[in-house]
Amino acid sequence: MVPGMMCDERIFSPQIEVLSQNLEVTIADISNFSSVRELASDVLKKAPKNFSLLGHSMGGIVAMEIYSQAPDRIEKLILMDTNPKAELDEVKLKREPQIREVNKGKLLEVMRDEMKPNYLTESENKRSVLNVCMDMALTLGPHVFINQSRALQSRLDQQNTIQSIKIPVLILCGSEDKLCPVERHEMMHNMITDSDLKIINNAGHMPTLEQPRETTEVIKEWLMR
Repeated sequence: MVPGMMCDERIFSPQIEVLSQNLEVTIADISNFSSVRELASDVLKKAPKNFSLLGHSMGGIVAMEIYSQAPDRIEKLILMDTNPKAELDEVKLKREPQIREVNKGKLLEVMRDEMKPNYLTESENKRSVLNVCMDMALTLGPHVFINQSRALQSRLDQQNTIQSIKIPVLILCGSEDKLCPVERHEMMHNMITDSDLKIINNAGHMPTLEQPRETTEVIKEWLMR
């Protein structure tokens, strides 16, 4: 499992609890390098010879690069709330003031004001999920924020990669995801020969925590079949 930007294993806590009863579950670390290529290479160095791979958000971007580097090692692939395209120039530019603020010690403010409010749909557990997201970000800290921001800025377009995928793929996203909308996932579904598309209702960018039971069941059923 590869978590998204400024997330750790807590983003997958409900899924880990269930899946680890039948599978060996490992959480990748994508905090130590400032390029997607290096992050993917580092994950591969630490991973088993063959494995199934799940990537959420930025973790999905890294997962696509992992497949690009070592397609023969991946047995199944799950791409969640993610984006195969390179970063738009306006988004690259928007990251620069965020990085400057984080360098001034304002990580909390950047996460609170500019990023996390866009992640979730309105629900009764929105506040508790936001608190988990903020705790993960503050635990990881400014250095990881800057590394991951730079990695996202310089990432390659992976559309050719996903068109070449020959293994089973599950594409999953929240119905209200504003960062990586449903249309982007439908596009990926149409580009991958052996793919299933699942939309989680009443969830935004974090369905693993917003709708944990349904998300876990979808992943478990697909992995086990």
